[in-house]
Amino acid sequence: MKRLLIALIIFSFLGFIAASTAWLWLGTAVSAPGPGLVDQRVVITPGSSVNSIARKLREAGIIKSDLVFRIKARLSNAHTQLQAGEYDIGAHISIDGLMTLLKSGNTVVRRLTVPEGLRVLDVLERVARAEGLKGDVERVPGEGRLLPETYHYSWGDGRDDLVARMELDMDVLLGDLWAGRTDDFPLKNAQQVLVLASIVEKETSIASERAHVAAVFLNRLKRGMRLQSDPTVVYAITRGLAELGRSLTRQDLGFDSPYNTYRIKGLPPEPIANPGRAAIQAVMKPLVTRDLYFVADGKGGHVFARTLAEHNKNVSAWRRAQRKAGSKPN
Repeated sequence: MKRLLIALIIFSFLGFIAASTAWLWLGTAVSAPGPGLVDQRVVITPGSSVNSIARKLREAGIIKSDLVFRIKARLSNAHTQLQAGEYDIGAHISIDGLMTLLKSGNTVVRRLTVPEGLRVLDVLERVARAEGLKGDVERVPGEGRLLPETYHYSWGDGRDDLVARMELDMDVLLGDLWAGRTDDFPLKNAQQVLVLASIVEKETSIASERAHVAAVFLNRLKRGMRLQSDPTVVYAITRGLAELGRSLTRQDLGFDSPYNTYRIKGLPPEPIANPGRAAIQAVMKPLVTRDLYFVADGKGGHVFARTLAEHNKNVSAWRRAQRKAGSKPN
């Protein structure tokens, strides 16, 4: 009996030594720098098991042993907490560091920028090309319904969901601005604001001019004058399906379309592009002016006028500048 007791003590001691050695080895293995030589971006797909995650990390050269990763995950119960997503993984990251990262869910934040003035089809093309999004856009929103902004998304987000966010953001912005309108605001509803803002957006890209351009159009609407906006003619001809690819002609100004503001009075039936926040704000808070006309100044901006006589002088000056520019040698 005494010998058996001694044997059990020795066996237990050896077991303790072995367990301690194994634990010490595991602790060293999981805290040691990994073999990865460079930063990497890795996607952990939804539903991945700890085995498949460990294998992916080993195949990518981020860890030496998927067995050590699996053991650490099981012992720390991390195997139930690892989150799917796209991760930026630093060079030489340890297994402990990986566990912390994959449990945190701090995935890569991707960005898609939608510039002001794009057509809906142009925006949908960008969404279709955006890396990391999944699925198709099932419903094409109406023209002008998508708010130009920089949108953040994660790997695996749906294209339909991102477009729905753009549409909701536009609705919220319009609703907020419309609620703050003045009592004498001349437009009837937020949709008319969106239509006019789209025209302002296409007329000028200069921030300081937007409120002035908006004021001219609102002044013309109050007087029952046609807007006579060239971008509406372009949209009338192309219906927003392509770029015109050439300058407008005098014949184009007579193109029969409800979008051609040289022919119709008032606003077109729908927006001609997706206006940005600044263009919408310009329509809601236009410059206080009596100007009724504007024309390009040949330098990327516009010159404004209150009377037709003054405007005609400005047009003549612009044409002279155009002829002079055209006569310069290449």
